[in-house]
Amino acid sequence: MIYSTRLGFSKSLLAFKRNLSTASMDDVLFEVKNDVGIITLNRPKALNALNLSMVAKIRPKLKEYESQVRMVIVQGAGGKAFCAGGDVKSIAEKGVGAASLDLGANFFRNEYSMNSAIGKYKIPYVSLIDGITMGGGVGISVHGKYRVATERTLFAMPETAIGLFCDVGGSHVLSRLDRNLGVMLGLTGCRLKGSDVAKAGIATHFVHSSKVDDLRSKLIEDVRDPGVVLAENTEDLGGVEFSMAPFAEKIDSIFSHERVEAIVDALKADGSEWAQGMLKSLNEVSPTGLKITRKEILKGKNLSLDECLVMEHRLAYRCVEAKHSADFFEGVRALLIDKDKNPKWCPASLEDVKDEIIDTYFEPLPTDKELQLS
Repeated sequence: MIYSTRLGFSKSLLAFKRNLSTASMDDVLFEVKNDVGIITLNRPKALNALNLSMVAKIRPKLKEYESQVRMVIVQGAGGKAFCAGGDVKSIAEKGVGAASLDLGANFFRNEYSMNSAIGKYKIPYVSLIDGITMGGGVGISVHGKYRVATERTLFAMPETAIGLFCDVGGSHVLSRLDRNLGVMLGLTGCRLKGSDVAKAGIATHFVHSSKVDDLRSKLIEDVRDPGVVLAENTEDLGGVEFSMAPFAEKIDSIFSHERVEAIVDALKADGSEWAQGMLKSLNEVSPTGLKITRKEILKGKNLSLDECLVMEHRLAYRCVEAKHSADFFEGVRALLIDKDKNPKWCPASLEDVKDEIIDTYFEPLPTDKELQLS
C-alpha cells in the first residue's frame, strides 16, 4: 500500500526486526530455480493477506532478485487465494490514536514502496493470480508486466466497504480501464470473476487452474522471453464475452459523472435491476470513502504510478488519523472484527460529506511524513 526512501525503508525494517519474535518466519517463501525467483505468499489460513512482516521481506528480496535472476514469479499458497488484501485488522484493533497511526503509516509506507518497485521492475514479473485477488493482492500483482488469471480468480477493490479508498495504486489502474469501468469497480467494490478479469484488462493472460502448475514449470524451464511462453501456453479469449458488456454503455455514461451524488441520481433515473444493484452497493459503503475514491480516480488519470502512490499515502494517513472521520475503524470493526456487517458511517450521507473536507485529505503531509519514492 504505501511508501519510502531507502532511509525510511531501512528504519521501518529495523523496527520490524525488533519485533520479529511476534512475526511468522515462513509467511512468505523465496526460492530460485533456473535463474527464476519464486515468491510464495504463505498465509493460506488468512487467504495470504499481506502484513508488515511479509512486505518487509518482499521489498528487499525484489531488489536482490532484480540483479540476480532473469524473471520473478509471484504466487499464493493454499489453492483458494492469491492474496485477499492487506492486514488492516491489526491496525484498526489498536483504535484511533498514535499506536494505530504509527502502525498504519509503517505498513502503508512499505507496501506502497513495494508497489512502486514492482511498477518499475526491470525484469519480467509474472503474477499467477489463481484465486481471490483483492486490495493488497491487486497491488502486488497488477503493476507487474504479466498477470495470469484462472477461472478461480476473484478480483475486487472493496475498500469503500471498510471506510477506505482504492489504494495500492488503484487510482492509477482503475482510471485507465475502458469506459469508466474502473470508476464503477472502485466505488461499488463489484467483483470480477475468471475470464472477466482478463477481458477487463486487469489480467494479461488466462489459463485453466488445472494448468497453472504446468505453466509455472514451463516459465521456469524455458529461457525464452516469458511473453512468448505465456502466449503459447494460455487461452485465447477472443470468443468469450465479457459479462459486463451488456451494461457497458450504462457504466460509461452513469459513472462518467464527477460527483458521486450525480452517479446516484443517474442510477435512480435508470431504475433497471442492474442500476438497483449498483445503488444497493453504494448505499452500504462509506460515503466518505466514496467521495475520496471518486476524486482520486479523477486525479489519477493524469498521474504516474508513483504520483498516485504519493497521493494515496496522504489519503491513507488521514483515514487512519481519523481527524474528520473514523470510518476506517468502524468499517473494519463491522466487517472484520465484530462481523455484524452493520457499520455506522459518520458522516452518514453523501450530502453530509463536504467537498472542502475531502479536499483536506489530498493536501501534502509534513515533509517528514510524505512518501518518498526513488
